[in-house]
Amino acid sequence: MNLDEAQKQKVVGWLEEGLKLSEIQKKVASEFGLSMTYMEMRFLLDDLKLKPKEKEASGTPVPDLGAKSQAGGKAAMKPGTAVPPDEPLDELEDEEEALPGGVGNVSVSVDRVTRPGALVSGTVTFSDGKSAQWHLDQLGRLGMVPKEQGYRPSQTDLMGFQAQLQKELAKLGY
Repeated sequence: MNLDEAQKQKVVGWLEEGLKLSEIQKKVASEFGLSMTYMEMRFLLDDLKLKPKEKEASGTPVPDLGAKSQAGGKAAMKPGTAVPPDEPLDELEDEEEALPGGVGNVSVSVDRVTRPGALVSGTVTFSDGKSAQWHLDQLGRLGMVPKEQGYRPSQTDLMGFQAQLQKELAKLGY
């Protein structure tokens, strides 16, 4: 960069004082008369083999979640930090059990060949035996076209449809 050794030492001192990179950038501009972008400051620190002491908004240092502990090989975390579970929780089964009766009578299938304009599509058969085609578009909007014009499934069947659809899509990796 454009700094001499004395100026570089001042930058090192400011960094050790705990100044943020943007504050150091302002000091370089005011004291040395050099206008440097934030990225140029990052490159300067990289050239000097230094790392800024980044802090969160709360003022606590940001933990290095990529660091591995010696003992278990898992990411080192601060005490009191939430640890993700080893096995995923299956919330869909709980939702199905919590829904009123009639949910088990809704069946959802996913098409092998997706309808044009849809991310995924399929059919659903409700508890009263009536069926509809459904599709999920690229914006995440769910659409349903009943085979019988004007048909509206019950609220319970709709809740069951959504739960079954989530379960089927989860199997497919959506």
